[in-house]
Amino acid sequence: MATVVVRNGNVDGALRTLKQRNAKDGLQKQVRDRLDGYMKPGVKRRKAKKEAIRNSRKRARKENRYN
Repeated sequence: MATVVVRNGNVDGALRTLKQRNAKDGLQKQVRDRLDGYMKPGVKRRKAKKEAIRNSRKRARKENRYN
């Protein structure tokens, strides 16, 4: 869990920082996955494969950007 310090009464800025850190940690995604309930093994595999493909494409785009 991320902790954020409110400086100079800037609650909006601290909230924005907290949301960004939680998104980066993947906390919201984990909570959403838990709330979905039980997932059949085949569905879980398909979802993992789909995410792996998406991540590899993202990584390839990132590498091509710097070449």
